[in-house]
Amino acid sequence: MSQSATIRVLIADDHSIVRQGLATIINRDPEMTVIAQAENGQQAIDRFREYQPDVTLMDLRMPQVGGVEAISAICTQFKSARIIVLTTYDGDEDIYRGLHAGAQGYLLKDAKPNELLQAIRTVARGQQYIPPEVGAKLVQRLSNPELSDRELEVLGLMAQGMSNLDIGAALTIGESTVKSHVNRILSKLGVSDRTSAVIVAVKRGIVNL
Repeated sequence: MSQSATIRVLIADDHSIVRQGLATIINRDPEMTVIAQAENGQQAIDRFREYQPDVTLMDLRMPQVGGVEAISAICTQFKSARIIVLTTYDGDEDIYRGLHAGAQGYLLKDAKPNELLQAIRTVARGQQYIPPEVGAKLVQRLSNPELSDRELEVLGLMAQGMSNLDIGAALTIGESTVKSHVNRILSKLGVSDRTSAVIVAVKRGIVNL
């Protein structure tokens, strides 16, 4: 994209009022224009293919296809895609997943209009835009031990209030095996009981209730 060209923006968010608000802010800037909007992840992928915008604003929690999956699908097909995660969630797992999928920026929806425009300009230039507080949470996430796929499954069922016996039945594994998984989960999350594990997991965005 040349320096003088208008930055073409795609907005993907399942709330029409949010899309309209963002579009109003962006279209007021003479150097930017909103060329398309999407209300779910699948639409975001389709609109990206159709319009190939310079910058995409992507909500993380959307119907049909989630934001992370949409980012991953777009970045796999279009290596030069420039995507900013725009979300109300600042759990370190959400930040990690969005950036790991290929996003170049991460912005919370309560950001000031000037910060939004600055983020779009920065990412359009091919640079990353990660606010300090988001960067700090990302560093924290990278220093935390990874939960295995099975541990994530167990944790998700714990969040639903299932006992070890119920979890074992749901995953067709023994109760003692479930107990081992639970103990490892508690250790990795740095907590001493199941309730605290669920609270931490929700706060960090590992589990969504």
